[in-house]
This record gives sequence, C-alpha cells and structure tokens, in this order.
Amino acid sequence: MFGLFKTNPIKKLRKQYDQKLTQAMQAQHDGNMRDYAKFNSEAEDLFDKIEQFETNSNQR
Repeated sequence: MFGLFKTNPIKKLRKQYDQKLTQAMQAQHDGNMRDYAKFNSEAEDLFDKIEQFETNSNQR
C-alpha cells in the first residue's frame, strides 16, 4: 500500500538512457565524434545500472 506512490528508478534511468542515445546520435550526425563518444559512454553506464536494478528486482 505504501509503495503505491513510490517512483520506479528503472523508468527514470531508461528515460535518461534514451536521452543520452539521442544526444549521441545528434553529435554523430553533426560530425562531433568526441561528444558522440562521451554520450555513448554515459549511455552504456546507464544501461549497466538498469541491468543491475532489473537483476536485483528479479531476485526478490
């Protein structure tokens, strides 16, 4: 009952992940490979966090 209004951290991380991928794609389209690499790396880190949350929630 008390978890009804609790935010879902996976949903928030997925939104951030999608934003980073969009930024990476735009940087690549503009020819800015340095920013592309930075955004892509940040997106990979977020994906790793998402996987950790999902595996932890499946173990419960």
